Amino acid sequence: MNNFTYWNPTKLIFGKDQLEQLKVEVPKYGKNVLIVYGGGSIKRNGLYDQVIAMLKEINAEVFELSGVEPNPRLTTVNKGVEIAKKENIDFLLAVGGGSVIDCTKAIAAGAKYNGDTWDIVTRKHTVTEALPFGTVLTLAATGSEMNSGSVITNWETKEKYGWGSPHTFPKFSILDPVNTFTVPKDQTVYGIVDMMSHVLEQYFHHTTNTPLQDRMCESVLTTVMEAAPELLKDLENYELRETILYNGTIALNGMLQMGYQGDWATHNIEHSVSAVYDIPHAGGLAILFPNWMKFTLDENVDRVKQLAIRVFNVNPNGKSDRETALEGIDKLSEFWSSLGAPSRLADYNIDEENIDLMAEKAMVKGEYGRFKVLNKEDTIQILRASL
Repeated sequence: MNNFTYWNPTKLIFGKDQLEQLKVEVPKYGKNVLIVYGGGSIKRNGLYDQVIAMLKEINAEVFELSGVEPNPRLTTVNKGVEIAKKENIDFLLAVGGGSVIDCTKAIAAGAKYNGDTWDIVTRKHTVTEALPFGTVLTLAATGSEMNSGSVITNWETKEKYGWGSPHTFPKFSILDPVNTFTVPKDQTVYGIVDMMSHVLEQYFHHTTNTPLQDRMCESVLTTVMEAAPELLKDLENYELRETILYNGTIALNGMLQMGYQGDWATHNIEHSVSAVYDIPHAGGLAILFPNWMKFTLDENVDRVKQLAIRVFNVNPNGKSDRETALEGIDKLSEFWSSLGAPSRLADYNIDEENIDLMAEKAMVKGEYGRFKVLNKEDTIQILRASL
C-alpha cells in the first residue's frame, strides 16, 4: 500500500425530504444564486418548482443556466461564466446529474479566472479559487456530487478532457432517492454501467497489500449487480433507488482508492470516442471496458482471476488462471448486455472511418494508463476489437 492523505470536504445530505436543507445551506454563501440544469426534466417532474420555492423563502436572487448537454460543452460553460461575472453570482447550484455538476464545476473555476476557461480544462492554468457551489443530484452515475473532478467537451475542436482541483469540491450535495424515480430505464442503465466502470478503473492496479480496498471495490460491484436487475423491473422502488444512489457516490468519492492509483485508460479512450461521436459516456464504457480487459489481461492475470471468482462467481476448477479470468470478463459483458447496455461501437453506427482520429485524440497527453501503459497502436487495437 502507498502512503496517502484522504481529504473530502463535501457535506453529503442523504435521504428522503432532504431538499429542505437548501434553506439552511445556501444562505451561508450569499444572495445571488445561479441555478444550473439540463434539458428540462426537473421542470417536468416538479423538482425545479420545489427548488425555486425554497430559494424564494430565503430571499435569494435567482439566475438560471439551462440546457447543459449530456457531454457538457465548453460553450455552455462559457455562458455560465459570463452570467456569474456579470451578475456577481455568490453561489452556484447544480440541479441534475453528473454532466450538470461537471459543467457547474467549470463555471465555478472559470468565474474566478480572467482567461479562457479551456485553459483550466487543459490544465494550462492551475485553479487557485472557485465560486462555492452545491448540488441537488437527480441521477445515480458519476459520483461528481462528492468529488472535485469534471469532464468538459470542446465540440469545435472535438476534444474532451477530465480535470479537477481541490477548489472544486461541492460545498454540499443533497441526495434524495425520490429525485431519481423519473430517470428512464436507459439512463438508469447508463448510470449503473458508469459507477461500475469507476470501481473497475480503480480495481486494476499493481500496488501490493490492498486487501481491504479490494474487498471494498468488490462489495460495491456485487451490491450494484444484485440491485440493478430488480430496479429495472421497478423504477420507483425507493430502497433500490437508495442503494444504487449511494453506491454511485461511494464509487468515486476517493474512499475506494486510498493507498494506490487506479488505471483510467478506458475512460481516456471513451473520451476520445465521445469527443468525435457524442455518444453516451457510459455506453462507450460498456463497449470498451471488456475489450480493454482482454487486451491487458496478461499484465496481471491473477488480478482479473480474483475479480472473476469473487464478483462473477466463476468456478476455477479445471481451468487455467487465464481461462478463469476470461470467463469473468465475458460475464461482465453479459451482465451489462442483460441490462440493455450496448456491446459494440456498431450499436452507435461507428465504424473504422475515424479509428485513427480517435486514437490520436487519446494520445494528446502521450502514453497513458497505469495498469498497462498504452500507445497509439494499442489504442487502435482496442478500438478495432470494440467495433
